[in-house]
This record gives sequence, C-alpha cells and structure tokens, in this order.
Amino acid sequence: MKTSLGIWAFGPMATRFVPDGYQPQWAGESTVDRVKRAVAGLGDLIDGYEFHYPQELSEENLDEVREALGDHDIYCIASGLHLDARFGRGGLTSPDADTRAEARRRTVAAADFAGSLGAHFIIWPGIEGYNYPFQTPYGESWKWLVEGVGEAAERCREHGVSLFLEHKNSEPAMKIFMRNIGMTLHVIHKLRVEGIDNVKVNMDWQHLIMNGENLAEYAAMLAGEGLLGHQHANSGWGIFDDDNMVGATAFMETLELAVELRRAGYGEHGERLGFDLYPYTEDQVAAVRRSVLQWNFIDSVADRIDDSALRRAQQEKDAVRAYELVYAALGAAE
Repeated sequence: MKTSLGIWAFGPMATRFVPDGYQPQWAGESTVDRVKRAVAGLGDLIDGYEFHYPQELSEENLDEVREALGDHDIYCIASGLHLDARFGRGGLTSPDADTRAEARRRTVAAADFAGSLGAHFIIWPGIEGYNYPFQTPYGESWKWLVEGVGEAAERCREHGVSLFLEHKNSEPAMKIFMRNIGMTLHVIHKLRVEGIDNVKVNMDWQHLIMNGENLAEYAAMLAGEGLLGHQHANSGWGIFDDDNMVGATAFMETLELAVELRRAGYGEHGERLGFDLYPYTEDQVAAVRRSVLQWNFIDSVADRIDDSALRRAQQEKDAVRAYELVYAALGAAE
C-alpha cells in the first residue's frame, strides 16, 4: 500500500495557548522548504504529499513544490476554508450570502486545482457548524452544506478524481454539522440521489476514536458500500484530536483495522494510507518515520493472523479464540 503525508505535520505546532507554536523555529519556513525537509528525512517511506489550497499549495508555488518533491507526487488537495478568519462563522454554511458565495468559489477553485493535478480533493468541514444553541439556522445550513459539497463533487467528477469527505465532532466549530459517520453518509446519499457518485469517506482515525466509532467496523461497512476512499492514520487518547503517532495508543483497534483493510483489498486500486500527524513537541521527521514503521509492524501482525480461523471464531462470536489467534500472531506462546 502506498503512503501519503499531510505537509501540515511540518510546522511551528501552534496551539491556542502558544500561538507561535511549540516549535517556533519552523514558523518562517515556506512550503517548498518543508517539502525539502520532509523528502530528505523520509525518502521512500512516503510516496506522496497532501496540501491545503491555497495556503500550502497553489498556482503560485506549484512549480517550486513539484521540483522539491522530486519523484514524489501530490496525492490530495484539501480545502482550506478553516484557515481563513473570514469563515469563522461558517463558509459553505454561512448565513451571509456574500461569505457563502466566496466559500463556494474557493472550494470549487480548490477542486479545479486538485483535478488539474490528478489529485483527489478532501473536504473537512471543520468550520461548518456552531458554538451555541439558538445560534444557527439548522435546516438552511444543512441545505447549503450539501449544495456546496455537491458543486465541488461535480467539478471533481469533470476532472475524473474523487472527493473525500472527512468528519469530526468539534474544532474549530464546537459542533461541526458533519460530525459522525452517519451524517457523512447522509451527505453522500443525498448526493447519490442527485446522480453524484464520486464522493467517498476519508477515515481520520482519531476523529472516529473521539466519537467512540470503531475503526474496523466502519472500514468494513464503508468497503461494503464502495465508499472507503482514504485513510488519515494517527492515534490519540480519544478525547481530543491529538494526531499522535500511529500505534501509540488504540493499538488493538488499529490492528483490527489493519485486518479489515486487508480483507477489503484496500490499496489494490490505488488507495493510500495517508498520515495526518501533529507532533507538538517531537522531532517531526522522527515522529512521521516512527508512524510509518509502526504501521508496517501492525500490518505485518495482521498478515500473520490466521484469517480463516479468525473468521470461524467470528462466526461463533468466540472472543477467546479470536484473541488466541491475535496473540499468537504477536508472538505469544500458548
């Protein structure tokens, strides 16, 4: 399975408590320099990179970034509305018609840019939501959200690329509209009714863990519907979007996910494991490297599990037998 990396893993690591970031030495670094640092440090561990448009990658710096990427490609472009203060009260769902129109224009421009590169397009609508009860016209907001996503999806379809929807329950909006897998599927199925069928799900692991959503279960369900589009690999404590190294926590959940991704044939048609990491205080290259290596180990354990025997145990709902097989693959003696 090929890999990709969100270039936002290389930055000053800003927080609302330390706006300059825990690693301010990287504050003035350009996207080109970040790419050079990533490529030099990670080499062939990462096949391609992901960028926000237009903040990290745009028409202005595309040629320089491509040169810095060398043999690595641009796999995904992500919408960057949440990075602009103008959209603090919503972009695609802003009640202000002019703000909403500008958000749609920028989103379509991002989809066009992604399509022109042959890259897939990610919409993570983190700014589309609300912070208080009584603040928001819910019905109209959901209508605007579906319309905005649909317009971008149609533009992606014209370019022959997919649109990946990524849900999250909160931050920056305290209540994001599309905050769980069900709401994500609601958007997708609304668009399918309209004949738009190039929208799939980007599973950000920590976003699911924050919701108490089981990684493996949802991967299997989405694969069965043909909607398993992309993965953003990470881990965390489960109460915040930590974006920690893969396998640092939720180890068993990640291992079970690896089993289901193998069963689904994920990666056989060009799908990738994308790494979405935010190493606040750790060496950035080292944290990404550890994540890739730890995933490779987890995936190798999944490969060693006797899948036929595991399926039989699952047909019997025999958890004891299932764990015998899992721990055997981990090297435990009888």
